[in-house]
Amino acid sequence: MSGQNLDNEIKVAIARGIHLFPFRTEKLSLVTPMVLRNSGRVGSRRLEARRQPMERSQSVRGDSFFYIKFDVLNLLSNIMKKIYLFLFSLFICNILAAQDQDYKIVRDISYTQSKNPYAVERCKLDLYYPENAKDFPTVVWFHGGGLSGGSKFIPEELKNCGLAVIAVNYRLLPKATLSDCIDDAAAAVAWTFSEIEKYGGDRRKIFVSGHSAGGYLTNMVGLDKKWLTKYRIDADSIAALIPFSGHAISHFAYRQAKGMKDTQPSIDEFAPLFYVRPDAPPLIIVSGDREMEMLGRYEENAYFWRMMKVAGHKNTYIYELDGYDHGSMAAPAFHILKNHVNAILKGSETR
Repeated sequence: MSGQNLDNEIKVAIARGIHLFPFRTEKLSLVTPMVLRNSGRVGSRRLEARRQPMERSQSVRGDSFFYIKFDVLNLLSNIMKKIYLFLFSLFICNILAAQDQDYKIVRDISYTQSKNPYAVERCKLDLYYPENAKDFPTVVWFHGGGLSGGSKFIPEELKNCGLAVIAVNYRLLPKATLSDCIDDAAAAVAWTFSEIEKYGGDRRKIFVSGHSAGGYLTNMVGLDKKWLTKYRIDADSIAALIPFSGHAISHFAYRQAKGMKDTQPSIDEFAPLFYVRPDAPPLIIVSGDREMEMLGRYEENAYFWRMMKVAGHKNTYIYELDGYDHGSMAAPAFHILKNHVNAILKGSETR
C-alpha cells in the first residue's frame, strides 16, 4: 500500500469517528461516578477498556500493523444519553400519571357515638383518598404530642402515591384519661374498617401508623385486642402496625400522672410490651438514632422487637435511623412505611 493510499484510509477512518492505533497501546482508563447505596456518599467506579485489535488489514514495514478502534468515550457518551433520556421519560410519565389521579379530602368526619362535649369536639378525622380508584390501601395516621397536644394532619410524604390517609384527632390529657385516648384511636380504626369501602378502599388493606404518642396508640390498639373488640373488629385484621418512635413501655404521661419519674420505666396494662404475642399483625418499628432519641426510646423498642421474636412473631422488624432525633426521624421513616406497604400488598411479606 502506498503512503498516499494509507493517508487516505486514515482520513476516511477519522471522518467516520474511528481512531487508528499502533499495535502497542496503553490501557484506556475511564472514571465514572457511582452512588453508594445506603451511605449518601458519592464514590467512583473505575471502568477499564483495553483496546482490542481488529483483523489485520495490511502489513506495513514488516511487523508493524494498524488496528481500528471505536472511540470509547463517544460510545459511552451515547449510551449515557440514551439512559438519561429513558429515565427522563419515566419521570415525565410518573408526573402525568400523578396528574391524572385526582385526590379528594373530606374534613372533620365524626367517628364517635359519644355525647360528651369534649369527645364531640376532638373525635374527628380527615380522609384523603384517590378519587375514582378501587381497592386502594389506607393508612390510619395518629399525630404525636405526648398525648397532651397536637392535631391531625395529612403527612406530605403520603400524598399522591396511591394511598388513602385518615388523619385522626383524639382526646388529650389531662382533660381525658389515657383509656379515653386509646379508645378514641380504636374507634377511628373501627370507623375505617366500616366506612373505607364506601370511598373505594379495601378493608383488607388498612395500615395503622403514627409518630411518638401516635406510635404508642398504634401499638396499643394493634396488640391489646380488647380495644377493637369493643367495636367488633379483630385487631389481627389490620394489615400492619408501623409505629414511629412510639413507647413500648407505659407512656411517660401516664407514669408522670402516677408520680413516677421520666427515668423510671414500667410495664403494666398500658404498655404495648405487656401484650407481645405471635399472632399479631406485621410490626414495623422505626426509631431515631439511639444517641439522639428520647430517654432510651430506641432501647425499649429494641427490647420490644426482641420479645416479639421470642414470643414467636415472624414479621417484626426494627429500623434505627442514624443521625435523626426523635422529631426529625419521621420524614425518612415514611420511606420505610411505603416500602413495607408495597411489599405486603405484593405478598412478599406474609404472616
